Amino acid sequence: MTGARVLLRTLTATTAAGLVLLGGTLAPAYAVAPNTETSAPPSGGCRTPAPQAPGTSVLHSLTSQGIERTYQLHLPPDYTPRRAWPVVLAFHGRGNTGAGTEEFSKLSELPAVVAYPNGVIGTGDGDRQAWQGAPYAAPGVDDVAFTSDLLDTLEDRLCVDRRRVYATGKSNGAGLTGLLACRMADRIAAIAPVAGAFYPATGEDCRPSRPVPVIDFHGTGDVTIPYTGDADRGLPAIPDWVAAWARRDNCAKRVPDRVIEPDITISRWVGCDRGAEVRHVAVREGGHTWPGADSYSGGGYTTQTIEAHRVLWEFLHRHRLSRTTTR
Repeated sequence: MTGARVLLRTLTATTAAGLVLLGGTLAPAYAVAPNTETSAPPSGGCRTPAPQAPGTSVLHSLTSQGIERTYQLHLPPDYTPRRAWPVVLAFHGRGNTGAGTEEFSKLSELPAVVAYPNGVIGTGDGDRQAWQGAPYAAPGVDDVAFTSDLLDTLEDRLCVDRRRVYATGKSNGAGLTGLLACRMADRIAAIAPVAGAFYPATGEDCRPSRPVPVIDFHGTGDVTIPYTGDADRGLPAIPDWVAAWARRDNCAKRVPDRVIEPDITISRWVGCDRGAEVRHVAVREGGHTWPGADSYSGGGYTTQTIEAHRVLWEFLHRHRLSRTTTR
């Protein structure tokens, strides 16, 4: 059975059992939020030719802080500059690349503009690209500023919806999404970290300007970024990290956890301020991997019960910045 069919079977069974996994009702696999061209200022790239053909992935560059940075950009097959598109920023793990993340994550299947930035080579063993917030990140590199510059570039070149910008990533890249939620809540509508490496610097003095919706994925058998945390590296237990976001979002309560498949448990916090939500997807015995990946995404068990790109999209696409938040 294909991953897509497995996911649909999972969601159907979940709804029949009365569990709401992704929202109030069962939605199509790739639901698209209503067009918001009239409710948000159009970006500068609307009604101008795209920098590449729809349906393609192309490596681009920009200069940020005097450093030449690169990002892999994917446009959906039906991209048109006459419609404001959501944007997904996907940050690779340490030592990986944007192109590598595109291959295993399947995020380019989503009805969105997807940008896969590349980090700067950091410290430690080997020439491995990394992101701000980790102890092995390149000293002095401000990836928050780079993300802001990247969004400015995308808005100038493409027709994008500033209210629907989302961030996801794996491992070190997932850790960066936590930092972006803390510092760029005025531009990032929601985040979806996978196997996140949440070092202390990714959450210190975290005071987001608005409640940020979060859906987090992590394997309980992850030996690279342990589910129960690693005090020697300053890594929190994953349930504690998620609960901290529920407190920041002032969620009223945590509802009982639900086991929807033998290897999948869903935790949810509800009644959060300004419509925010906090959810956690725990993969029993899951490794340092991307759920649903068909190619190598890290060590350990990779579940095929769900596909992270579909589950995170069903969560993300329902959230958007308010008109007053969008700059």
